[in-house]
Amino acid sequence: MASTDVSAYKDTYGELHQPAVIIGGCFAIVAVVLSILLIFHHLRLYTNPAEQKWIVAIVFMVPVYATESIIALWNPQLSLVCDTLRNCYEAFALYTFGSYLVACLGGEKWVIELLENEKQKWLNQPWLEGSDENQGLRQRSFINFFCRPYVIGRDVFTIEKFGLVQYMILKTFCAFLAFLLELFSVYGDGEFKWNYGYPYITIVLNFSQMWALYCLVQFYSVMHERLKPIRPLAKFISFKAIVFATWWQGVGIALLCAFGVLPNEGKFQTGLQDFLICIKMAIAAVAHVFVFSAEPYHFIPASDQGRVTTKTTKAELNLKEDDEDNRVMLEKKETWVSSGTSVTESIQDIVLKGGQRNLETGCQGCCIDNKSSNRTC
Repeated sequence: MASTDVSAYKDTYGELHQPAVIIGGCFAIVAVVLSILLIFHHLRLYTNPAEQKWIVAIVFMVPVYATESIIALWNPQLSLVCDTLRNCYEAFALYTFGSYLVACLGGEKWVIELLENEKQKWLNQPWLEGSDENQGLRQRSFINFFCRPYVIGRDVFTIEKFGLVQYMILKTFCAFLAFLLELFSVYGDGEFKWNYGYPYITIVLNFSQMWALYCLVQFYSVMHERLKPIRPLAKFISFKAIVFATWWQGVGIALLCAFGVLPNEGKFQTGLQDFLICIKMAIAAVAHVFVFSAEPYHFIPASDQGRVTTKTTKAELNLKEDDEDNRVMLEKKETWVSSGTSVTESIQDIVLKGGQRNLETGCQGCCIDNKSSNRTC
C-alpha cells in the first residue's frame, strides 16, 4: 500500500513539475525585470546616497529570491544551497530595512537626539539624577521598552539595533548549520522529529524573528510621525510580506505535510515553497515600483560639479542704419543641468564607498525637494 502511494506521488510530481517550472519561471522573469529596472532608475537618479544605497539593497532582495527559487524548483538537488543563500540575504535585508529608516530620519546621531526629545516631551520634566520616578524608569528601562518605549530615549535605538543584528547573526549561523546538518543527513528539512535539527532551528529562528519584528514595530511606534513623508507603513508591509511571510509559509507547508494534508515525500515541500515564492516575488516587484519609487529623488541637486553646461551667445544690433551711437549688444545665455549620476558611478559608490559619494550634495538637494522625506540637513 505504501509503495502504491509513493508511486502515485511520483507520477503526480512528475506531471506537475514541468508546468510548475514554466509558470514559476514566467513569474520569476517578471519579478527580476521589474526589480532591475527599478534599481537602474535609482542608480540613474542617485541624488541621495544615504537613503538610496539601502533602497537598492532592499529591492535587490526580489531578484535574489526569484532567481534562487526558480533554480531550486528546476533542480531540487540545489534546493538546500539556494535556501542557504536566500536565508543569508534575508538576514542582511532586515538589517538594511532598519538602516533605511534611520537614514530617512537623518542618521544615527539625529535619531538619538529625536528619541531623547521624545523622552523629555513625555516625562514633562528634566532628567533629575535624584528623582525617584526617573530612577525607577532607569532601573526598568527594558520593561518600559514593552510598555512605554518613548520614555527610555536613546535606549530604544540601542534595543532596536540589537534586535536586528541578533537576527542577522542567528539567521546566517542557522543557515550554514542547516547546510552542515544536511550533509550528515540529520537536518530533516520539514520533519518535526526531535532526532533531526529542523525543529530546533525552527524554534530558535521563530523567536529571533519575532523579536526583530517587535523591535521594528516599537521603533516605528515612536517615530511614525516623523516617518510619515516616506509612507513607512506601506514599505513595512511590503517588506514583511517578503521576509516574514516567506518563513511562515515554509513552516506552514511543513506542518501540512506532517499532518498528511499534503504529500510528505521527496521534494514536494521545497518545490511548492519555491513555486509560491516565484509568484509572490512578481507581486512584490510590482509593489516595490510604487512603494520604493525613485520619483522623490528626481530633482536637481544644489551643486553637482561637472553637471552644469552654459552657452553664451552675443550679437550686435543696430537700431538705426549708419548710426554707431544706437548700437545695442544682445547677450543670450543658455544653461543645461543634467540631474542624477551615471549608473557606473553609482554602483562603484555603493560597493566601494558605502554610498558616501555626493552625500553632502544629496542632502542639500533633498532640502530643496519638497516631495522628499522628512530629514535634517
